[in-house]
Amino acid sequence: MAGTVDPSVYKDAVVVLATAGVIVPFAKSFKINSVVAFMACGALLGPFGLGGLVSSVPLLSTITVSSAEALAGPAELGVAFLLFVIGLELSFERLKTMRRLVFGLGLGQVVLSAAAIGGVAFALGQPATAALIIGFGLALSSTAMVVELLSAKKRMTSSAGRASFAVLICQDIAVIPLLFLVSVLGAQDGSGSLLAGLVQALFQAFAAIAAIVLVGGRALRPLFRLVASTDSSESFMAATLLIALGTGMIAAAAGLSMGLGAFIAGLLLAETEYRRAIEVTIEPFKSLLIGVFFLTVGMGVDPAQLAAQPLAILGIAVGLFAAKSLLVFGLARFLRLSKATAVETAIMLGPGGEFAFVLLNGAVAAKLLDQPAASLVLAGVSLTMVALPLLARLARSLTLKLAVPVILPDEAKVLPPLDHSARAIVVGGGRVGQLVGSMLEEHGKPYIVIDSDASLIAAQRRAGRPAFYGDATRPDFLRLCGIEEATALIVTIDNQRAVDATVLAARELKPDLVIVARARDADHARHLYRIGVNDAVPETIEASLQLSEAALVGLGVPMGFVIASVHERRDAFRALLKPADAAAPALPRDARSRRL
Repeated sequence: MAGTVDPSVYKDAVVVLATAGVIVPFAKSFKINSVVAFMACGALLGPFGLGGLVSSVPLLSTITVSSAEALAGPAELGVAFLLFVIGLELSFERLKTMRRLVFGLGLGQVVLSAAAIGGVAFALGQPATAALIIGFGLALSSTAMVVELLSAKKRMTSSAGRASFAVLICQDIAVIPLLFLVSVLGAQDGSGSLLAGLVQALFQAFAAIAAIVLVGGRALRPLFRLVASTDSSESFMAATLLIALGTGMIAAAAGLSMGLGAFIAGLLLAETEYRRAIEVTIEPFKSLLIGVFFLTVGMGVDPAQLAAQPLAILGIAVGLFAAKSLLVFGLARFLRLSKATAVETAIMLGPGGEFAFVLLNGAVAAKLLDQPAASLVLAGVSLTMVALPLLARLARSLTLKLAVPVILPDEAKVLPPLDHSARAIVVGGGRVGQLVGSMLEEHGKPYIVIDSDASLIAAQRRAGRPAFYGDATRPDFLRLCGIEEATALIVTIDNQRAVDATVLAARELKPDLVIVARARDADHARHLYRIGVNDAVPETIEASLQLSEAALVGLGVPMGFVIASVHERRDAFRALLKPADAAAPALPRDARSRRL
């Protein structure tokens, strides 16, 4: 008979899973950042919160975590996985492409911020070694939070998104020698100079990297080639976890950090053809284990300390944000980034980050920093991280106000004709819009092109096409373009929100207008039919039909049979996607059989 299971063995795992599976999704429904939710749960359920108050009550103690040490192992794995994924993203080609921002703005920010913050810490009485670690720890920003916030707002490809990501890349690279520095200085036990310890740390880092790269560069690609040949997702997942954790454990056995080994493994795999598959495989584990790390961060927040020293903690938080933001803004302007980009980047990178906890807690363990000082500083860092989502909104608001007005070229200043002629309106001057326009010209159908990209409009007009600058989602501009006399509206842009807004505005202005729109996929096509388009062309379906047509002709099937089959399949897809009670008037059959 099986022995009785002790539920206390699994209670910490249950708390983590409950936080990740229930509380974080609930928080996201209220637009609360997941990192903030994990930290808040850690503070609530940790030893300084409910964990300390109900530790003597058996039933209630099962929903709390008694100590941060209980989750130390999973939290360290979370940091290792975070560094592993960072290594995957740091291909040498990407570093080369972004070298100006990475090694200009990023390196300058790390060095100057560390010098300024470390100088203040030294002036306040901290030893030189402790001040150095505090300076570098607080110079780092939160990769997990900044990337999540920028991705949620689709700002990663914006100027501020690229600049912020470049700085974060440099900071993540800097973590590796900093972890070495802490371990080497701790091993010195106060003997030797600070400069000698730094040189030794860098030398040891390069030696370890060279050894792992030499072995891993020869072994990793053949290993994944062998695993991939089995066509087993379980084996691929096991190999990925083995490389991430195994390399980390080898590095730890050599007296280094697990994060360093995982980072180097990710960097090596970034140059292989298995990179994207590995990223998809590792994502669920990474997100959950990073959540455990932030849970332990929240468990270290002591409300009693916050109540005892509120002004000191607030001063650290405000001073840290002000110092880093001003330095980032100044460096960004020095590198000739726009004022709006510099402001948004400075605000996003001003708060502290997760690696401050890794470095400062490591320094405490190595007896390089006093626990009270570390707790006080980390409380201030926590405050800045909690405020980051609000600061991100402030950054976006300021960016919109500081954005330089668009200077239109002369070709884009021409207004649409006011002759009330019946013509088609093509929304979008990109490659799809240009092809649609050329087809309309070939068949003698008058049309105009409208787009909110001034450069596209200028190029179109220089090529002799009837193109005009403006926002097609605005009803007043559609009226100016003659929407009430238009024969058709063809929406070719790939911005889903803009497509929807344009269709709704046009259908409101002219209920019987023929509207044909480009759709992202089948779901988007169904949505467009519901809001009133006559025909929606999903990119994925149309591409698959054209591929099938080319393949069948290449295989020797007569062209007539192929075209008929493709038309039948296209009509079947339209019938499947289009609601039976669609309000929009139907196109003639011969028009439905044509492609954009």
